[in-house]
Amino acid sequence: MAREECKALLDGLNKTTACYHHLVLTVGGSADSQNLRQELQKTRQKAQELAVSTCARLTAVLRDRSLAADERAEFERLWVAFSGCLDLLEADMRRSLELGAAFPLHAPRRPLVRTGVAGASSGVAARALSTRSLRLEAEGDFDVADLRELEREVLQVGEMIDNMEMKVNVPRWTVQARQAAGAELLSTVSAGPSSVVSLQERGGGCDPRKALAAILFGAVLLAAVALAVCVAKLS
Repeated sequence: MAREECKALLDGLNKTTACYHHLVLTVGGSADSQNLRQELQKTRQKAQELAVSTCARLTAVLRDRSLAADERAEFERLWVAFSGCLDLLEADMRRSLELGAAFPLHAPRRPLVRTGVAGASSGVAARALSTRSLRLEAEGDFDVADLRELEREVLQVGEMIDNMEMKVNVPRWTVQARQAAGAELLSTVSAGPSSVVSLQERGGGCDPRKALAAILFGAVLLAAVALAVCVAKLS
């Protein structure tokens, strides 16, 4: 039960962090607005709530000395995945802080960051928060107060990372993966059974006939280019 609970918490944290990352990319762009800043605030708070719950659950389990070796190895893998997710969340929060300070909403400005993202982004945040809609509250200085709050939250996440390393000593380089590198690519199956191609088949040796044909084609192409240049000079 503890393992399934930790996996569920970590899965929710991963999804919420991914949504937050997507929203941060639009700060300062054409899709930036007060609504976006509120979605950013709610999404990062949701991510921090999940992070606190996940950290507490994993810490309690890993500090149990009666835990079996195989179970401990599984929880250590979850711990490493969690710490990596927390590092990404902290980096995105710092990026959001920098962009929010560079592009304040209360001052007249023209969006300078062209992220290629346009339109409403409420759907992404709504999926992360499991809500139907996010109400837009008209507050002239919302982004100013939010930046101060975000600055405090960045420090809190940094302290959480430091406390994790103090409470549980799980060096990342000592945790072994359950699958070999690239195993998820080898197990990928396309839509039809007849179109399944393994990576070993793709990475086979080069066909000598195809190589010879490519060389001949290149020689003919070079000769054609040289002939065209000569004709152009003579004319």
